Amino acid sequence: MNLSKYSSIRSLSVVAVSAVLGGLLLGGCKKSFLEPDPLSFFEPTTTFTTEPGLRAALAICDRHLRSYWTNTSSNTNSVVIGTEYMMSDVAVYGKSDVDGNNVNFNFADGLTPTGGAGGPGGNDGNYINHYWDETYNGIKYANTILTYADRVAGLNETTKNLYKGSAYFHRAYRYLALVFQYGNVPLITKIIEVPKLNYKSTKKAAILEMITKDMELAVEWVPEQKNMTQVGSVNKGACRMLLAKCYLATGQWQKAKDQLDIIINQSGYSLMQNTFGTFYPGGEARTWNVTRNVIWDLHRCENKLIPANTEVIMGMPNRGAQSNIAFATMRIFGPLYNSGNLKAPDGINGLDLYARNSSNYRADLDFGRALGRGIGTIRPTPFAEHALWNVNGVEDSIDLRHNGASGNWVNMTSLRYITNTTSYRGQNLVLRHPTTNALLCADTIRSWFNWPHYKLFITDVVAEAALGTNAYQGASTGSVADWYLYRLAEAYLLRAEAKFYLGDATAKDDVNEIRKRAKCGQLYTSNVTIGDIMDERARELYLEEWRRTELCRVSHCLALSGKPDEWGNVYSVDTYDKASGTDLAGGSYWYKRVVLRGGLYNIGGVNSNNRLLNYKIDKRNLLWPIPNDVITANNRGVLFQNYGYPGYNAATAMWDKWEDAVADEDKTN
Repeated sequence: MNLSKYSSIRSLSVVAVSAVLGGLLLGGCKKSFLEPDPLSFFEPTTTFTTEPGLRAALAICDRHLRSYWTNTSSNTNSVVIGTEYMMSDVAVYGKSDVDGNNVNFNFADGLTPTGGAGGPGGNDGNYINHYWDETYNGIKYANTILTYADRVAGLNETTKNLYKGSAYFHRAYRYLALVFQYGNVPLITKIIEVPKLNYKSTKKAAILEMITKDMELAVEWVPEQKNMTQVGSVNKGACRMLLAKCYLATGQWQKAKDQLDIIINQSGYSLMQNTFGTFYPGGEARTWNVTRNVIWDLHRCENKLIPANTEVIMGMPNRGAQSNIAFATMRIFGPLYNSGNLKAPDGINGLDLYARNSSNYRADLDFGRALGRGIGTIRPTPFAEHALWNVNGVEDSIDLRHNGASGNWVNMTSLRYITNTTSYRGQNLVLRHPTTNALLCADTIRSWFNWPHYKLFITDVVAEAALGTNAYQGASTGSVADWYLYRLAEAYLLRAEAKFYLGDATAKDDVNEIRKRAKCGQLYTSNVTIGDIMDERARELYLEEWRRTELCRVSHCLALSGKPDEWGNVYSVDTYDKASGTDLAGGSYWYKRVVLRGGLYNIGGVNSNNRLLNYKIDKRNLLWPIPNDVITANNRGVLFQNYGYPGYNAATAMWDKWEDAVADEDKTN
């Protein structure tokens, strides 16, 4: 495959471009969000007033998207996208070797404007501050293009609008996330050339209105993927997807459906129904056999962006020696089964992993290579393991996304004892002793759970080349780790959501299209609830959607619509995001899903590994706190702090109209 086609592997030096962009307003973190850094030796008015300069800036925007799934640090114990899952209904923090009151267990008490929000530097838990910093970095990169595009001499209108439309996409993508992570935030739409320390927050509704208008232009200006030479850049299909989400967030249900109709019926995309591309059988087929199937092929990184894949709308290339970013999916999201926490019934450690050059090695028991050596940083909730897969009262085990016989899904009892000194070597794992019923796993949070192998497996190139290692983690240097940003399956589920708000009974048909492709045994036969739609999103889009942010967006949409959730609750747009406490009265749809579906939060703690893990979440955690250092750096203005956190003041002045916020950007101090 010709890697020159991929936007994140363009020939222009990423390091040089990063140096240029890093000097502009909204630098990476903390106080620099509010003031310009000294410019590097590059001169922006020279660099970005040429088309190569715009191309470079757009390449950085495209590449930057990956920072929300992966990170650029050397830490392989956690990953950015994990934060979106550990504060959702489908996953929680799993590192039970730390204090059970750690903020990553107890967000209710530990997440404040001054603490509890981690970052990329060696952090094994949440990346909340990283989201703030990197999202504003992405906005900075997009604003660079929008600031300079009109200054490029000789650029025809069509080409200029392509750059501007792509930049609108990148800015809107980030602001849509910001308003559902943080609520009312500062709106910045241009590169500011002098310090500004008197920002006000702009109301969420105003930001949503602005980015919706921007995306309407982007849909006009950005070409279809079939008319583009590069893969991984913004295309019209991606713009329609984002515009549809903007329409949903602003209560324009029919307009959202119209955009999704075009994507599904008129844009040349189609769901992959059969096996395709190259079959990659996994790490060690003699240990873990995968029967080739469409779901497995669809989620092989090597197949995600190939021309034969008619389902991908926009993906994120992650490959090549210089462009690759490590993505330790198997390590972070897989169970810690080789730690000694799992005993065979004879009392011997059951799963000692052996390297291929060890005399104790057996190719039929190489689970480390076949499934990865996990550490359980993030683990699925009991709901995600079991009840999520119930449709019509039946656990659909033939659903290819939950199917162990195909090799896609791993049940712990399908693993076998490895250690050469146990008499149970080669036999299947059991959780309890066959005669005494004693628990054989000391840590059932971190070391015993089922998981979707087809989503986590990535060939670890570095480990494959080292016969003396037993640490297979996921994408390493040289691995192919391409990831989906948008694919057609999500378009069907977004259209089902729009139809739900419209009262259209055919919403179930869109959900069933996804289920049919997964060869499910159960289909929805009556009107679907918003819960059914969100369940299907969880089944289909694990580690693709920003799960928590999507739940927060749907919380807002439900409140706008007046439609009930699956329990019959109806929400008010004026109050759903203004609640605190850990009881079940009031609050948002997000909170109800996390507590009622997830099953681990707010139940008084969970005992595992001789620790009480105090999983606790508050209704106020629907929105994350605005970082205190950002508030204090803005010392000539007042930013709005979210409900329930120290510093909240309902009377804080904010911009009601995005036009007023934009006009104020040029007014300093």
